[in-house]
Amino acid sequence: MTDPHVASHEQGDTAARPSTGLLTRINAPVARAGMYLSVTGLLVIVVIVFYQVFGRYVLNSSPTWTENLALVLILYVTLIGAAVGVRDAGHIGMDSLLVMLPDHAREKIELAIHVLVAVFGIAMAYNGWILGASVGTVKIPNLGLPEVVRYVPLIASGVLIVSFSIEHIIALLRREEVVPSWS
Repeated sequence: MTDPHVASHEQGDTAARPSTGLLTRINAPVARAGMYLSVTGLLVIVVIVFYQVFGRYVLNSSPTWTENLALVLILYVTLIGAAVGVRDAGHIGMDSLLVMLPDHAREKIELAIHVLVAVFGIAMAYNGWILGASVGTVKIPNLGLPEVVRYVPLIASGVLIVSFSIEHIIALLRREEVVPSWS
């Protein structure tokens, strides 16, 4: 069992033991760090947007770099946060359909879902790499940073999604549960 929501809806089944493998010992702190970075990034975005509004309406001189920096940070916050959501089962799911299935069918569908999510993560990382390489020499206006910084979170998120999906697959095959990072 990989999703704590599914486990809590089952009647009569004993709860799966928590996963303690090497990948879990690596992924849990990585996911926790990703959560902290995403929350910190969100707070920085709020400060940047506040500064932009303050500059525009109070100082009557809006800073030019704030919007571009906020847009770059949004990419980091959302993509890293989405990867953490994959590990911690915080993504949108249709648990109500899965709990109605017999255990063997549910486990096969969960396995297929995690494999497909891993394939999606591979596509994210690969295409992020290709896109980043294609704009490596271009600079972001008003920031002076290379355009490739917009594609780093896509690559990182893809790699994390693959790692987190593999962790779920291993736990499912061992009949273990991946414990969310915030627990």
